[in-house]
Formats: sequence, C-alpha cells, structure tokens
Amino acid sequence: MTAPLATADRELARLEAAATAIAANLVDLDGNPARKDLDKGPLTGRTATAWADAAAALTQLWDGYRLLTDVIARARAVRDQKRLSDAERAEFTNLVLGRSITLSTAAVPLAQRGLLGAGQVSTTCTPAALLSAMEAAFATAVGVATRAGDVWQRLLPAAAEATAALATVRRLTGTDTPTLAEADRRLGRFTAALASDPLGCDEQDLAAARALIDRADAERTSAEELRENLTRRLADARRLADEIASAGRAAGAAINEVLGRFADADIAGLAASEADLDTAPQLRPDLRTDLRPDLAAIEALAEAGQWSMVSPRLHDWTARARDRLAALRDVTARNTAMLAARNELRGRLDAYRAKAVRRGLAEDEKLSPLADAARTALYTAPCDLDAARAAVHAYQDALTSTLDGQP
Repeated sequence: MTAPLATADRELARLEAAATAIAANLVDLDGNPARKDLDKGPLTGRTATAWADAAAALTQLWDGYRLLTDVIARARAVRDQKRLSDAERAEFTNLVLGRSITLSTAAVPLAQRGLLGAGQVSTTCTPAALLSAMEAAFATAVGVATRAGDVWQRLLPAAAEATAALATVRRLTGTDTPTLAEADRRLGRFTAALASDPLGCDEQDLAAARALIDRADAERTSAEELRENLTRRLADARRLADEIASAGRAAGAAINEVLGRFADADIAGLAASEADLDTAPQLRPDLRTDLRPDLAAIEALAEAGQWSMVSPRLHDWTARARDRLAALRDVTARNTAMLAARNELRGRLDAYRAKAVRRGLAEDEKLSPLADAARTALYTAPCDLDAARAAVHAYQDALTSTLDGQP
C-alpha cells in the first residue's frame, strides 16, 4: 500500500468516526429544550443577535453534515472495491484528502468576466477543513443554547419564587401599596426580559424587586405589630374607662358619706354649686366629664383603619384618663380619711370618758366641760375636724394630768 493511500485510509476512518459523533451531537442539540425555546421566540436584544448567528451556524452544520456524509459514502464506495486502478486510487485519495467538497457555486456577472473567465465560481474545501468549520459552528450554536438555558434554569425559578412572594405579601397586606406596585413593575420588566433576552436581562431588576418585596413585607409586619399593639392599648383603654366609672361611683359615695357632716370647703371633689348637680350631684364638673365619647371616636378611627391617627390620640386620651382615675381615687381617699379621722376621735373620746368614769371623775368640774366641748365638736354638723381634734386632745391632756395627781 502506497503512503498516500494509507494516509487516505486513516483520514477516511477519522471522518467516519467524526460523522457518527456529529450525528449524535446534532440530534442532541436539536432536542435541547433551550434550543427549542430559542427557536420559538420572539427574541430581543443580545439574545436575538446571538441566536441569529447560532441559527446560521446550525444551518451550516446540517449542510456540512450532508456534504461530509456524501463524500464519505463516495470515498467508501471507491475504497471498498476489491481492486483499485490508479485512477480509482487517485479518485479515492482526492475525495478524502483533496478539495472534494463544493461549498457553494456562484455565477460571475458578465461584466466581471474576462475572455477566458468562467461563468461560475465554486468554493471548495477538503473534508478536514469542512470538519473544522463544523466544529466552530457547533461551538457557536451550543454556546448560545447552553448560556441561555443556564440563565433560564437559574433565574426562572427565582422569578417564580419572587412572583409568589409578591402575591403572598399583597394578599396579607390586603392592599396594593406603592412599594408593592414598584416591586410588581420591576418584576414584570425582569420576567419579560428574561423570556425574550436571557443573555441580556439585568439581574439587578430581580434583586431590586426582591428587596422591595422584603421591604413591603417588613412594612406589613410593622403595620400588623402596630395594629396589634394599638388593639391591646384600646382594650386597656376600655378597661381604664370602666375603672374610671367605678372610681367615679366610689368617689360619689364617699362624698355622700361626708356631705352635711363636714364643711363643703373641706369635702374633696364637691361641686361648687347646685347648678353642677345634674348627672353626678356630688362631684365637680371636671371629675364628672365623661371620657368615653372621646374613646369611642378613637375606636371609630381604628375601625376605619386609620392606625397612624389612633396612636397619638390614644396616648393623649390615656394620659387624661389616668389623671382622672388618680383624681377620683384621691377624692375617695381624702373623704374616707376625713370620716375615719372623725370616727377615730369619737372612739378616743369615748374611751377616755369611760376611763374618767372608772376613776370617779365623771362629774369633775374641770374635766366635764372639756368632755362636753369635745363631744359637741365631734357630734355637731358640720364638724370642724381640726377644732374637734384640739378639743379631744385638751380633754385627754387634762384627764391625764388629773390622774397623775391622784394619790
């Protein structure tokens, strides 16, 4: 076997193996999901430009594969003959190693021909050169499909997750806030770009949309926390209103207990005139003013969802209500204490008079007037508590002094 023939045989074997691999790879590329999606279009931007080049490369691949398999078949038919003539050897060698593949044939315009020029010009190449060109075309087509597929595989689930998160936050919020609207706009722009231009879409839009969704969720959470906090505070305010009503009744009862028994000026919380004695006769108007209508107005704001207006008004109402509750409790305490002090003095006077009786001093000319004066002070209305206390102390001191002087 001559050296050129052996070289041609080796090249034919290489071309046949390459054709088998090419067929498998072209079928895989043809079935690639990303390649199919790119074919469906419509495409825009960088992807449209890249896929136009890739589509041309694919056409070149299939055309090249047809040309390559055709020359391989012709070469194999010649080589498989039992005996080759010199012409057949030359034909076989030229088919495998020579410029045996016609890539294109173009007509030469008459104006561009010379007298001896041909009417057609053909572009030819060797099978090896065609194979190299096909490898480059395959790399171009696979590169675009792979890059686009990788982007879709990575970002389509992320976009779907962001879309679901947006829907969830919108549902939980119950309204379309400006933050959610901006997130929706950016996410829509990103998903549209991702569908038509995966190679040129800007991931910053997706990141920005995610950040806006997170912010909207945080705003929603803050609003919910505010509503929950204010709801608790409104419940506390209602309980405080009930306490004020109870304290008002207790203060009125305490005033009733001391009314007429002590001077009006000494009674805590007593109304200044009968004109004030309409709904709660014994309390001053500032203590009788009902705070519940103001609370009802605040609750109406809450029911309308005006939570930002509720907080400052509720803060002011609560401060006034606590002051009112403290004042009413002070009225009760002071009036109760005044009555308790008078009763304590009466008990003390009775105890000391009993002591005087036991020591034979019931009719003592010095002590009796003091005892009568103390009793008169304690049992005459209105009672002057300071004067009564002084009278009891005078009788107590005189009795003690008298008893100390007895043998």
